[in-house]
Amino acid sequence: MTLAETCGCRLLYSSDQSLLLEFREASDRLLLTLDVIRAADLPGLVNLHPAYATILLVFDPVETTHAELAGHLLPLLEHAPKRASHGAIRTVEIPVRYGGTGGPDLDWVAEHHGITPADVVELHSAADYEVRFLGFAPGFAYLSGLPGVLATPRLDSPRTVVPAGSVGIAGTQTGVYPAASPGGWRLIGKTDLRMFDPSRNPMSLLEPGDRVRFIPV
Repeated sequence: MTLAETCGCRLLYSSDQSLLLEFREASDRLLLTLDVIRAADLPGLVNLHPAYATILLVFDPVETTHAELAGHLLPLLEHAPKRASHGAIRTVEIPVRYGGTGGPDLDWVAEHHGITPADVVELHSAADYEVRFLGFAPGFAYLSGLPGVLATPRLDSPRTVVPAGSVGIAGTQTGVYPAASPGGWRLIGKTDLRMFDPSRNPMSLLEPGDRVRFIPV
C-alpha cells in the first residue's frame, strides 16, 4: 500500500513494523537520502536496510507508528540533496590476482565476449566502481560501474562453494565474496583482503557510497 509519493520515490507500507522507500531507479539520490535519514535520528527507527533502489525502514511499534514515522520522514525527503557535494569520497583499492585457480572463469568470460583474458583484466581493473548496497551475505558489496562490454550471465548452475575473496561478475555488476559460500557469479580473480571481519569496526571493508578500484597484482 502506497502511503505517499514525493521527490521521485514512493513510501510504501511494508509490514507491521516497517516502511519501504522505493526509488524510481538506482541512483546517487538513494545514498544521499540514506545519509539524511541516518543523521536525523528519527524516534523509534531501529534499522535501515538499503538495497539497489529501495530503503527498508524498520521501527519499534512500541515507540512509533507508520503514520508518525512517515510524518517525520516526508519533510526529510523533500529537502534531501539531489546531488552529491564535493566532499571527500572514500576510495578503496582491492588488489586482485586475475585468472589461475582463483579466477577459473576468466578464459570463459574472454571467449564469451570475443576478447582476450588480458583485455578482460584491463577493462575490469580500469573502471571506477561504486558500492550500491550490501546484501546476499555480510560484507558482500554490489558494485556498479562494470563496463558494458563485460556484462556477463551467471553460471547456469551455481557452485556449491566459492572461496572467500573471489572476484566475480554477474550481469552488469561485479563484487567480492566475503566468505566461502555457494554462488553463481563468474569468477575472474581473487583478493587476499578480508571483506568482512566481525572483530573490526566497521566489520565490512566496504560501505554504500564508497568508490572501488581493482588493482592487478
